[in-house]
Amino acid sequence: MRSTKAVALSPKDHYADWRLCAGFVLVALSGLAAAQVRAEPITSHGISTFGDLKYPTDFAHLDYVNPDAPTGGEISVWAFGSFDSMNPYTLKGRAAGLSNAFFESLMTGTADEIGASYCLLCESLTYPEDRSEVTFTLREGIEFSDGSPLTTEDIVFSYNILLEKGLPSFRAQLAQKVETVEAIDPRTVRFVFKPDIPTRDLISDVGALPVFSKVHYEANDRDFEETSLEPLLGSGEYVLGRMDVGQTVVYERNPDYWGKDLPINIGRGNFDAIRIEYYADYNAAFEGFKGGTYTFRNEASSKIWATGYDFPAIQEGTIVKKELPNGAKATGQAWVFNLRRPQLQDPLVREAIGTMFNFTWSNETLFYGIYDQVDSLWDNSELEATGVPGPEEVALLQPLVDDGLLDASILTSEPFSYPESGPRQLDRGNLRRASALLDEAGWIVGDDGLRRKDGQTLRVEFLNDSQTFDRVINPFVENLKRLGVDARHTRIDNAQATARERPPQYDFDLVTTFMSTEYIPGSSLRQYFGSETADTSTFNKMGLKSEAVDRLIEVVLAAKSAEELKTSVHALDRVLRAEKFWIPQWNKNTHTVAYYDMYEFPETLPPYSLGNLDFWWFNAEKAENLRAKGAL
Repeated sequence: MRSTKAVALSPKDHYADWRLCAGFVLVALSGLAAAQVRAEPITSHGISTFGDLKYPTDFAHLDYVNPDAPTGGEISVWAFGSFDSMNPYTLKGRAAGLSNAFFESLMTGTADEIGASYCLLCESLTYPEDRSEVTFTLREGIEFSDGSPLTTEDIVFSYNILLEKGLPSFRAQLAQKVETVEAIDPRTVRFVFKPDIPTRDLISDVGALPVFSKVHYEANDRDFEETSLEPLLGSGEYVLGRMDVGQTVVYERNPDYWGKDLPINIGRGNFDAIRIEYYADYNAAFEGFKGGTYTFRNEASSKIWATGYDFPAIQEGTIVKKELPNGAKATGQAWVFNLRRPQLQDPLVREAIGTMFNFTWSNETLFYGIYDQVDSLWDNSELEATGVPGPEEVALLQPLVDDGLLDASILTSEPFSYPESGPRQLDRGNLRRASALLDEAGWIVGDDGLRRKDGQTLRVEFLNDSQTFDRVINPFVENLKRLGVDARHTRIDNAQATARERPPQYDFDLVTTFMSTEYIPGSSLRQYFGSETADTSTFNKMGLKSEAVDRLIEVVLAAKSAEELKTSVHALDRVLRAEKFWIPQWNKNTHTVAYYDMYEFPETLPPYSLGNLDFWWFNAEKAENLRAKGAL
């Protein structure tokens, strides 16, 4: 027990005691000063997720553009299917390509930097070190394309309309992020984020929201959830020109565009018009290009690239055929299983089906050897999981194993990939592997060669709206039939595909889609892979519901450094691949493009964008020469 007896202090002791107290006071004051320094808000022209911004406050233009690029002319491309709406923010109908070009956001990214956002509508942003809120100050003189002013009331209105009537999965994520939005004055708007959630990406997220005109929306009695061929009013550089519904749409540059002289825009938006021609058939689209119906083609067919570009316009130099470097990660193109189907809920069944796709044979026989096989959601990037998990990954995965959400083998195994296949269409080794998997799953081959379980035939249907995919799917179907699967290939049109792939129908077994991911993954992970969006999202087509995935998504979102992010994405990639909900397809590290010889581009392209509609430009003299030859 401590004594409470008073103790007399000598003068020396009093001095020591005073020094001690003074020291505590100084420490406290210095701590307070440090806290005040830390609490000092940051004001900037942009924000980076990790590290510093590449471009300083006074940058003149982006490094990869030609600041002296001439403006004028038209570039035209093709799109598949048709369109019946100019509203890209609703589930109803099919929006025209580039129909989001009318709208700008507070901030925008660049094509040579990962995780950076720079002011576009805003002049500056101010935020605390913990990123728990942000205040944007708008530039002066921003106008919508009809000349009316854009103010913070439009920012707040746009946020609220997206929250109330945006795509359901997007709406759900937005509601989890923002506590309040307030227009402080016509040029100042403040977002306060909800407590106890990761704030790393929130400023960039709200900074990327499209901005619509409140006055125009209300004056025209618009309904955000309905399809319409009249676009909402935005402030973007392009406005709607002419339209032939379902066939052609033209976007024209607004000569009075408010932001044309901004450093972020110098050397960009160089075309007077961007035209999109729609085709229901891939081969017909190629013939249209050869005939001059449109002028720029990013070739996606390996067969056409290898064998089709031998027509006179190529030989005469009228059309340029080029391979340009592509440093971007893979697109995530894949067949995905509909996990809502009873026969596809067993991962053994999904693995068996995926094993029967012979990439090696397809690449050599169908694709002329130009592709690489994909096996990761982050393929061709440092975020791809490889090898066995290291200690940092194990630390993330072990609790999920302990809770019974993952098999312990994930801690000591390489990430799942489908086995390599041989040079023949039917790889007999993979046929034996797939047969063993289905036997283990209880799908037994009957006398008629078909596999059944509990009296039900194992049946899968490939839903396909692209003629060029026939030659890929048909051999796959033949391989599956050899396995005893009642596999079918169903061709439908674009409108049917849109309806059947989206909620609430989700009426498919296997369909081709893009499992898009980001270099710095954010809340879109919940839209693509989260359980809460499985029955409402246009992106989580497979209907994935995994608590292990959900928990790892939150770890990714909470990562505070680039190294933490890399480790957490490696773990997530490993777990997603173990779910076997997809059959990844292919990727190439070049852009295979062809275009009429009247377009030019910077000598060095940025790593993450081809930029043909962004920072390429029109050479009027070359175009005149083509016209003189009768090529246009």
